[in-house]
Amino acid sequence: MAAQANRVMALSEWEDRWQTGRTGFHQPQVHKLLENNLDKVLCGRNEVRFFFPLCGKAVDMKWLADKGHSVVGVEISEKAIKQFFEEHKLTYSEESVPAIPGAKVFKSSNGKISLYQCDLYKFSSNVVGQFGGIWDRGSLVAINPCDREKYATLILSLMDKNCRYLLDTLLYNPELYKGPPFLVSDEDVKNLFGKTCDIAFLQSEDAFMDRHKDWGLDYLTEKVHLLTLKAN
Repeated sequence: MAAQANRVMALSEWEDRWQTGRTGFHQPQVHKLLENNLDKVLCGRNEVRFFFPLCGKAVDMKWLADKGHSVVGVEISEKAIKQFFEEHKLTYSEESVPAIPGAKVFKSSNGKISLYQCDLYKFSSNVVGQFGGIWDRGSLVAINPCDREKYATLILSLMDKNCRYLLDTLLYNPELYKGPPFLVSDEDVKNLFGKTCDIAFLQSEDAFMDRHKDWGLDYLTEKVHLLTLKAN
């Protein structure tokens, strides 16, 4: 982690990646680690409100909405948000967000999906309340390592008492690649969330592909944990 501690990505860099199509982190299909573990997140619940931090245009949002759940996402790139609705042929409305100066919210006509275009750290439970589920794929691993405490505080504030937070992390040799995505170790997860949450490891997969050779990596492991708030 020390090798990446000072690496900082500006919001403008993320916006530029969307504008120039450098979005290798986007997956065109439902993420298999979400699919494999959805039952553990739902725990028998229906119509769960899900939060997607740094949502991009994740197809997982449409998939969950089609199952009767509702989704709120936050994304800095307006282009990504509009592409999501257009690619799924969803009609939507666009509104300003009085609680967040300069922010917009894009809502599907059926009310199941609301995507906020703003800086994640300007978002809060005051805007939309709390959530029963969180799918964090490509978010904790994308934020600047120096911002992780701030990020964890925000995520915890968005969890309702029964929330089940599915967290996707990546392991690799940080001496070989500066990120993003950044290395997030099990120890990092424990340090960020262990005081407040029970953490259960669910699954790990070899995520190494040919394109990761271009990053200089020789392995890449993807892991998912399920986090739940400890009983008071």
